[in-house]
Amino acid sequence: MAETIAGVTIPDSKMTQDATALVRDVANDLIFDHSRRVFLFGSLRGMDEGIRYDAELLYIGAMFHDLGLTETYRRTDQRFEIDAADVARKFLTEYGIDEDAADTVWAAIALHTTPEIPLHMEAEVALVTRGVELDVLGIGYDTITDEQRQAVIDAHPRPDFKNQILAAFTNGLKDRPETTFGNVKADVLEHFLPGFQRGDFVEVIRNNAWSE
Repeated sequence: MAETIAGVTIPDSKMTQDATALVRDVANDLIFDHSRRVFLFGSLRGMDEGIRYDAELLYIGAMFHDLGLTETYRRTDQRFEIDAADVARKFLTEYGIDEDAADTVWAAIALHTTPEIPLHMEAEVALVTRGVELDVLGIGYDTITDEQRQAVIDAHPRPDFKNQILAAFTNGLKDRPETTFGNVKADVLEHFLPGFQRGDFVEVIRNNAWSE
């Protein structure tokens, strides 16, 4: 029987069961519980705003969005969001999901740390970002009820979450600091990675190969 939390039914197809098992296998409790909360909070935001969305695609986007922070899927040559987006696209393709739908989930994951733009895209893209924003940044905190919020936290607790997620970001990005240029994760490394110097867009323009 499908699980329901805060009025949100967790998708229970073979594909989503396998997705849950994959994340459970490669991610620690911090990432697993955070990812489930992202799905639940994103769903609640969608329900509140009357947005039609594909629950399975949203679930895959939410559950896979931080796989680039795990040892299994972490690379050093690209942004961690793209690591996870690539894994999701491959996974969906293997389950026969069409290319457009797989691309939607890819975008949902790849853009989840990019402010504002995802909110103007497909519902699943927007709602992954809504879920991340609510759980990590507190944006939209009061758009769901105290009862809904508590039900989500009871199912997927967040012990010392603020410090733990910052540590996870730092650990997942310390070996590829240059990939944070122009995105919010540069803020994390500036706080927690000794010797890190963030890229400067103005200096890139001033010092590039063009004479004028």
